[in-house]
Amino acid sequence: MDKIVINGGTPLTGTVEISGAKNAALPILMGTILTGDRCVIENVPEILDVDLTLEILEKMGAKVRRDHTTVEVDTKDVRPGISPYELVSRMRGSTYLIGAELGRFQYTKVGMTGGCNFGIRPIDQHIKGFKALGATVSTLGGFVEASAEALVGSEVYFDMVSVGATVNVILASVFATGTTVLENAAREPHIVDLANFLNSCGANIMGAGTDTIKIKGVESLHGSTYAIIPDMIEAGTFMFAAAATGGHVKINNVIPKHLDSISAKLSEMGVYIEELDDAIIVKREGDMKSINVKTRPYPGFPTDMQPQMTALLCFAKGDGRVTEDVWDNRFRYIEELRKTGAQIDIAGKTALVHGGGALVGAPMRSVDLRAGAAMVIMGLAVSGRTEIIDIHTIERGYDNIVKKLRNLGADVRKVSF
Repeated sequence: MDKIVINGGTPLTGTVEISGAKNAALPILMGTILTGDRCVIENVPEILDVDLTLEILEKMGAKVRRDHTTVEVDTKDVRPGISPYELVSRMRGSTYLIGAELGRFQYTKVGMTGGCNFGIRPIDQHIKGFKALGATVSTLGGFVEASAEALVGSEVYFDMVSVGATVNVILASVFATGTTVLENAAREPHIVDLANFLNSCGANIMGAGTDTIKIKGVESLHGSTYAIIPDMIEAGTFMFAAAATGGHVKINNVIPKHLDSISAKLSEMGVYIEELDDAIIVKREGDMKSINVKTRPYPGFPTDMQPQMTALLCFAKGDGRVTEDVWDNRFRYIEELRKTGAQIDIAGKTALVHGGGALVGAPMRSVDLRAGAAMVIMGLAVSGRTEIIDIHTIERGYDNIVKKLRNLGADVRKVSF
C-alpha cells in the first residue's frame, strides 16, 4: 500500500502542465466501441480509471496499444455483454458501456457500476432514454440488460440534468433511425468533447454544449485520430492549491473559458487571476476573504470542485458557506479535514467553514477522488506533517500529482507502507 506524505507550509511556485480530462477520456474510450475500427486517442491522462477502462475493453475483445498519453484502440472484434463484473463494478464510468453496446449491437449486459460513494446515483434517466429509443431494459441480479430489434430516434426530456444520462443516450442513439432530440441535456465541456470525437468518426451530432442536443442517425462510423481536451478539474485543483499556499503558479494546457466559475470565485476571494490563450496564472498575496458557494451543473460551480473549495475556505478570513446542490452526501470527507483543527459545521446540504484558524498536519484517509484532492490541498497549506492513505482514490483521476507538486516546490512524496 502507498500513502502521500506532505510537509506543508511552502508556497507553490512555478509552472504545471495539465493532463487530458478524465471526464472526457472515459466516455470517448468507451465510444470507440461504436466505430468497430481503429481509433488513436491523444492527450489521454495516465490515471487508474483509464487503466481500468482499457483493461475492460481488452477483456471485451479490443486490441489496445498505449504509449504514455497516446492510446490506439481497435474495437473491430469487441463483443457485447461480456465485460467482467469485477472490473466494471469498480468504476462509475463503466456505465457508458451500456449506451455504446446498445448503440452498436442493439444489445447490452453490464454489471452495476461503482466509483466514488457520495450519494445515490440512479440510472433512471439513462433507462428513460434507452426506452424512448425502443429498447427493453431490465435491472436484475446486479446487471443492466437491454435490447432492441431496432433503435428509432425519439425526443427525450431529462427530468434532471445528468451528465451520465446525456452521454449514454448520445452513445445509444448514434445509429438510431431518424433524429433523436435530448432536452434538458448536460452542457459540460466533456459532453462537447464526446460529440466532437463521434462527429470526427462520421456521426451527426448538433447542439452539444447547449441544453438541446440533436443526433441524426447514421449507418456507420469509422476510426479517427482525436485529442482530448484539458482537465478543468485538475486545473481547478492546482489553482486552489496555489491560492491556499499563498503561491504563484502558471497553469499550462487549459481552456480558460472552462474555468470561468472557478476563476470568478478565486477573484471574489481576493486572489489574482490572469487568463492567457491556453494558460492561467494564479497568485495570492495577503489574506483571502470568505465567500459563499453553491454547486450547480455547468456552467455553474462544479460539484467536483466542492471539496477543494471547502479546504480552501479554511485558509480565508471569516465564515464561508459551501452548499452542495448536485449530490446528497458529499461531505463525508469533512471529518478528515477536521483532524487538522479545521472548524467546519454541517447543516443539511451546507458546510459552514470558520476560516483563519491555526491548522496543523494530521493523518487522513482519502474517502473519494475529489475529497482526496482536498486533503492534499490541506496538507500543502498547513504547518507540519500530513499523511494521506487510500490514495488509489486520488490516482483514479489525477495524473502524476505528486511529481507535479514536487516540481512546484512542495515537500511531498509517495511512500510504500
